[in-house]
Parts: sequence; C-alpha cells; structure tokens
Amino acid sequence: MSEAAAQWRRDLAAWALPDEILANACESPWIHPPVLFDVPATIEDSPSHQRAREALGEGGSVLDVGCGGGIAAFALTPPATHVMGVDHQGPMLEMFAANAAERRVSAETFEGFWPAVAARVPRADVVTAHHVVYNVSDIEPFIRALSEHATRRVVLEMPQHHPLSILSGAWRHFWQLERPTAPTPLELRAVLDEMGIAVSLDFWSGPMRVEQNLDQAAHFTRIRLCLPESRESEVRQFLHDNPPPMTRELATLFWDV
Repeated sequence: MSEAAAQWRRDLAAWALPDEILANACESPWIHPPVLFDVPATIEDSPSHQRAREALGEGGSVLDVGCGGGIAAFALTPPATHVMGVDHQGPMLEMFAANAAERRVSAETFEGFWPAVAARVPRADVVTAHHVVYNVSDIEPFIRALSEHATRRVVLEMPQHHPLSILSGAWRHFWQLERPTAPTPLELRAVLDEMGIAVSLDFWSGPMRVEQNLDQAAHFTRIRLCLPESRESEVRQFLHDNPPPMTRELATLFWDV
C-alpha cells in the first residue's frame, strides 16, 4: 500500500464513532435512504456528466459503480445506449432497473460490493463512481478495478469534504463531539498520482440533495446521530434553526485508459 493510500485509510478511520455513542443507537447510523438516490425527470448537467459524455461520442456503454438510482448513468443516455449498475443494496438496483425501463435503455444490474463483484461485471466505454469513495478505505483495489473495466475513461465525483461533514454541527450540539475534516479530493489525487494514473481534477458547486421535508430529514438525521426516537423533535428543531446549505462544493476526477 502506498503512503497516500495508507493516509487515506487513516483519515477515513477517524470518522468511526466512539463505542459509547454507538451503544445508544437503536439501529445502524450508517444509512443510505433510497429517497436521496432517486433520479429526477430532468437531470441537471454537471462537469462530471460532461467529462463522461465527451468520452462516449455517439452511443457506447456506461458502468455506474455505487449506482443508487442511476443519476450518473442516465445523465449519459443519450448518447449511451447501454448502462450497467453495481450496488450492494437491492432496492437501489430495483430503482436503477426501473429507471432504465422508463427511459427505454438496455440495462444490467450487479448486486454486491466493488471490487468484490468486479470479476463478473463486463467492461464499459465509460466507468462512473459518484459519491462512493468516502466509503472505501481500501482505495487502491477499488480504483484499479475501475480502470480495468473502462475502455475509454473513468469519472469520479465526490464532495470536497466528507458527506457527513454536514452533520458536524449537530454532533457538536447533541454529543459535544468534534468530527474530522479529512480526507479531501486532494488526498485522493495523491493516491492516484502514486498509482501512476494521470488524473485531472475539477472543482465546482452543485445543488444539495436533501430529504423531501423537515420531518423526513429529522428522522434520518436522528438515526445518523444515534439518538432515540424520543429525541426526534429536538433534532427537528435543530434542523429548523440550522437549515442545510442549498449548494455543495464538489469535485470531479477523471482519467483516460
């Protein structure tokens, strides 16, 4: 493991929650509500989509790793005519397949964690992985498998700060717990550099994806904060007094293979 990859692993490990807080959790705080991963009728264009689209030309295939409902893939149809989705959650893949059918796009889905399932997944012209890498501590095999499955380009999208950073104020308020600030896209670029990958990095701003209403936000946030259901009204009040930003700072990393 390179030094940059080892640092990436240490930075992510720092996000682990103290045992005394986890002991209060009635359910796992590491949730990914499907409602946040649905695909809107019109997908707003972005630098990530543009970098992928320019590598596709006319037609082509897309492999979307950590696909959720498939925003990264369906932003590229057209020109792409075939999409593949990989996700470890079955409901996400059901959404992906339904969205493909609605758009009359041919699709395949593969359930499991990347790169464990990589051997049974076909290659594609463009491979995308949006908002996934902060969940990957063993980053080099993950990146290597992405490159091995692309015939033209790999495109990663990630927030400029860990996605759970948005809850740092809430952790301080409810638990007097300070959260980390690393890693960032610069640390990921260092990993890619040490792997010998000639990566490009773009910084940009985009709309924040949030829960549909304050009650839903309070419910999911209370679970993430390891708080009991009896305190959901307190979380709701905190979110009312401290609304999330409407935009988020993002980064696109891409390289040709």
